[in-house]
Amino acid sequence: MSNQTSNKSMNRRDFLKVGGMSTAALALGTTGILSLGTSNALAASGKGKGSFSGYGPLVKDPGGILDLPKGFQYRIISEEGGSLSDGRPIPSNFDGMAAFSGPHNSTILVRNHELSGNTKYPVIGKNPYDKDNTGGTTALVVGPNRKVIDEYVTSAGTIRNCAGGATPWGTWLTCEETMEQGHGYVFEVDPHDPESNLSKTPIREMGAFSHEATAHDPATGIVYLTEDASPSYLYRFIPIDRSQKPGALQKGGTLQAAAIEEMATASASNFYTGQKFGIVWKDVNPEKPSLEAGQKGCIKFSRLEGAYFAGGVFWFDDTSAGDKDLGRVYRYIPATNTLELFYESTEVNDLEMPDNICITPWGDLWISEDGGGVDRIIGVTPEGETYVFAENKVNSSELAGPTFSTDGHTFFVNIQSPGITFAIWGPFARKNAGRQRQMGHSAPPKQYGPKVSDKLSAFAELQGMSDLEAAAFHRHGMPIV
Repeated sequence: MSNQTSNKSMNRRDFLKVGGMSTAALALGTTGILSLGTSNALAASGKGKGSFSGYGPLVKDPGGILDLPKGFQYRIISEEGGSLSDGRPIPSNFDGMAAFSGPHNSTILVRNHELSGNTKYPVIGKNPYDKDNTGGTTALVVGPNRKVIDEYVTSAGTIRNCAGGATPWGTWLTCEETMEQGHGYVFEVDPHDPESNLSKTPIREMGAFSHEATAHDPATGIVYLTEDASPSYLYRFIPIDRSQKPGALQKGGTLQAAAIEEMATASASNFYTGQKFGIVWKDVNPEKPSLEAGQKGCIKFSRLEGAYFAGGVFWFDDTSAGDKDLGRVYRYIPATNTLELFYESTEVNDLEMPDNICITPWGDLWISEDGGGVDRIIGVTPEGETYVFAENKVNSSELAGPTFSTDGHTFFVNIQSPGITFAIWGPFARKNAGRQRQMGHSAPPKQYGPKVSDKLSAFAELQGMSDLEAAAFHRHGMPIV
């Protein structure tokens, strides 16, 4: 996630003072609804080029916090330094998040706090993994009126809880982005059983490394994991117990890293002869997975971030990859063992450093930027179009934890610092599982797809590969051109 320090941030009250707004002037944004009118924020930002579909141009937020398209509204439902239900302060550095169904049509959000060391608003738990560390997770029970009913600590005593991923059985895997001794693990958090022994038991066989995110394949029970380091590797965890219930992952399994299979060496004249390319998964020692992945020649990525599984496809991104260090988005299709480079950011397009990602209930890919400037949520459709859904107006703070309520009617997202959690609603499209599957196999927007030479395209055809698959291999050293 972001490498920015919280020392550069300001609390929201200071931010409002700088912006010339009083706290009272934005009270509606905290306790009521902020409804947005019309204007063209894309043109104002200088980032919008060409014609975008989606939900239309962004509207300037009179509160100066979050621009959204016309017809959409937000409510601030939680802020760092506010009060949890037990009166303790809400911890800071909001990050990864997931939404689950709760009682009486409520939504339960589980939220990470990317904290370590001395912090103003630490996660103070009653049953911490390590009492000397200040990271962890909280939960928010949000009613159908999009107001918080309850807010409480769900796990504590961890370091830099960055992203993670939801499980099919309703728990949250929270990831430590650290290599500090005794840390660097994945923990399972059950929002219905907060601060239990489950939440303080590291899943050691998922590896000790600088974890970023996880994504679960519900068909196989396999968990995919990204590493936020440089270089970083792509992993998968094959659990022994695939019953898909709380605690099953703690029973252990096999950790593997992705590599490119290559047989023989090609030259310019016979690049299609005697070679076999595909993804192979190599077992690595969970106590030193990064070291072994490097020794075994696994694929080196620049710095992996977001992960999401939907419609039979695993999506992930490499936030600082490419010639301009602007990022790439990949997809891996387990059924065909296919790795594709879907989106490659360059000087001429509009994606800057992709971070958290999700597939919307109606099938679009949503990408949160972490470029250190004006960060946005970018939408990509199965039809190959792109649009901007939201733009963060809080300077130098990323959008994090994008997630939808299970009914698809509410979108939740965080600003990391000063920590703010939003509930957003409006004319979202209806759920569409078929379109989610379509997104997993659609071509990328023409202007944003990877550039492929004629020779590489010819090689792909001879090998029975797509250009996107050949591009993924080529960017990682496949010697064919």
